Amino acid sequence: MDSAHVFHCAGEPLVGVLSAPATLAGKPAETALLVIVGGPQYRVGSHRQFVQLARRVAADGHPVLRFDVRGMGDAGGDLRNFEAIGDDIGAAIDFLFATLPGLKRVALWGLCDGASAALMYCHDRRDARVAALCLLNPWVRSAQTLARTQVKHYYLQRLMQPGFWRKLLRGGVAWGAVSGLLANLRAARGGGAPAAAAAQLPYQQRMAAAWRDTSKPLLLILSGDDYTAKEFVEATRSDAAWRGAFERAGLERHTLDGADHTFSDPAAQRAVERLTSDWLHALDRARNGKPAREATTA
Repeated sequence: MDSAHVFHCAGEPLVGVLSAPATLAGKPAETALLVIVGGPQYRVGSHRQFVQLARRVAADGHPVLRFDVRGMGDAGGDLRNFEAIGDDIGAAIDFLFATLPGLKRVALWGLCDGASAALMYCHDRRDARVAALCLLNPWVRSAQTLARTQVKHYYLQRLMQPGFWRKLLRGGVAWGAVSGLLANLRAARGGGAPAAAAAQLPYQQRMAAAWRDTSKPLLLILSGDDYTAKEFVEATRSDAAWRGAFERAGLERHTLDGADHTFSDPAAQRAVERLTSDWLHALDRARNGKPAREATTA
């Protein structure tokens, strides 16, 4: 059952759609899922991703709220980036607790910089109502992570191709491409990065600090064919703040081979919906003292 709602953040109206299980009237839900929209889009999501996710999870027994942050979709206020939507997330959680009798906890679900915003909310607010996190392709971009990813997943592959060298010797490859490789190698080592990159570091550190809070179970879903996901994996290997991230207690990690950034392939989208719903039920079983499924890596 979908229902539209208006609630407020700092005096501005936010519009949300609550998908509730049909059986909710007979048994109050204890855990709800809050979808945090990332990037310049609204509550529907790319290829109706958030609509279908919410309806699948609700059909399986958990209420889901997806909403427009200020400045996007049908919400009021000025546009702001993912680093400045903590108040919006807090307002949505307030709405859920005011609307759903018996609610005890909320899990945050975010894709890309929506995942980043979810982690930063946990770091900045220490909101005890947030019990768990589901993160998809978290955004951790800096000049260094982008350069490392491009060198590893693009330039090195090109250098291994005989056709590249034949084109280079025949003059078919612009020397600008070679200079681009050298520039990326410098940036990957930390040299030549613009001043703006340094200004981004605090948000990544806040994310990493929240990640290390093992009191909140965490579901990580990565796309197999996505540079944002590859950058995140690279950060966990090379940045001190993220070192050992995949050994974190309470982490369940999955990689969907061939999936793009928004899981637009129907099979990948269905897999995300299934993983999310199964994970929520596992959380409920653990809360009720029943055995939860073990964390897996796929």
